[in-house]
Amino acid sequence: MTMAPEIDENGTSPEKLLAPVLSAFWDQPESWTLETYERHDGYQGLKKALAMTPDDLIAYVKDAGLRGRGGAGFPTGMKWQFIPQGDGKPHYLVVNADESEPGTCKDMPLLFANPHSLIEGMVIACYAIRSSHAFIYLRGEVVPVLRRLHEAVREAYAAGYLGKDILGSGIDLDVVVHAGAGAYICGEETALLDSLEGRRGQPRLRPPFPAVAGLYASPTVVNNVESIASVPAILHRGKEWFRSMGSEKSPGFTLYSLSGHVTSPGQYEGPMGLTLRQLLDMGGGIRAGHRLKFWTPGGSSTPMFTDEHLDVPLDYEGVGAAGSMLGTKALQCFDETTCVVRAVTRWTEFYAHESCGKCTPCREGTYWLVQLLRDIEAGKGEMSDLDKLNDIADTINGKSFCALGDGAAAPIFSSLKYFRAEYEQHITGKACPFDPAKSTAWADRNPHQEVNA
Repeated sequence: MTMAPEIDENGTSPEKLLAPVLSAFWDQPESWTLETYERHDGYQGLKKALAMTPDDLIAYVKDAGLRGRGGAGFPTGMKWQFIPQGDGKPHYLVVNADESEPGTCKDMPLLFANPHSLIEGMVIACYAIRSSHAFIYLRGEVVPVLRRLHEAVREAYAAGYLGKDILGSGIDLDVVVHAGAGAYICGEETALLDSLEGRRGQPRLRPPFPAVAGLYASPTVVNNVESIASVPAILHRGKEWFRSMGSEKSPGFTLYSLSGHVTSPGQYEGPMGLTLRQLLDMGGGIRAGHRLKFWTPGGSSTPMFTDEHLDVPLDYEGVGAAGSMLGTKALQCFDETTCVVRAVTRWTEFYAHESCGKCTPCREGTYWLVQLLRDIEAGKGEMSDLDKLNDIADTINGKSFCALGDGAAAPIFSSLKYFRAEYEQHITGKACPFDPAKSTAWADRNPHQEVNA
């Protein structure tokens, strides 16, 4: 976790606002080992959970107010409660570790530095939903994390935290670590389940929802890494402690991923509801000599904000009221050297490339968005193209088979809302108005250019 403590005018260090829980010992030697984890109260939450009934455990997590940390913020305990009981079918827990959203970089550092927090959370969750088999679907490109996870699972089996009769409770649990083949669409929970079953990763029609017919047509809970890893601390320290942080509807601690044109990018773990202004104060601000131009609150699929939104509370309600989504709390910051049109073009190229092709609005719409954006960015566009962009994005938004289409439309709508004049500059000036020598957005076109980011 990166932090840059400074003293404000009241004599208070900004780092006092932070609440390191998941990242509390990331900087310690061999933080990923079971020995280090147990030294920091590891698996104490599990012991408390096993002393409760599964139904009481679900109610406890619901009362704590933990919400999913992977995007939409759905209440975790409620998702567990949806699993039908007494149905005679096997129940599964699947952890979505296919972190692919542009700008999102919290789950991989967490798994690399503290994998046992996830494993402990998985045992607790499986006890609650009465599951004896769980899966971790990991993005396959991150081989070092894959190795750490395999070793952590091995340690947990050897110590009796996984396998048969866990801690003498009579509970059994097997965990499988599965490496995906690298597809953004597999971050969508039903596409992930299809991929896990060995099929092409494409979203399923819902209903039925995974809680009724998920993995192998059985009741399944799909949770994000950070969501499950947060559970042990809630059990160990108490739901009142968890609710003492954040806001009433968005309680607790979370990881904020600060990246881009900032002095000290990194992971900042603090209570829900911090503002970007506060996080930038801890991170040393925007790089020297520059100012913030635009930023994303939750990755590139969330509508962008500008410097007018520096004081928006970074919780689900605050960001939603301001017109965006908290998403994965991937705070990508861009300074005034960045061409908005170029940035949006690069994001849209990503969405077009990653579209699974199942539905027409997304498959065709993202392709044509890219064609228009490339022309505008190169100074070959026309004013009518701006309305075309908006119309195509509107055709995709809310009409595609899954949320990938909505995510592709978000940068289009928000950039036209805040930076339409910049689009018009490209068209009237017949070129990009940004000097490639000064704009880091052009770095991929000039691999020899030194990028100060």
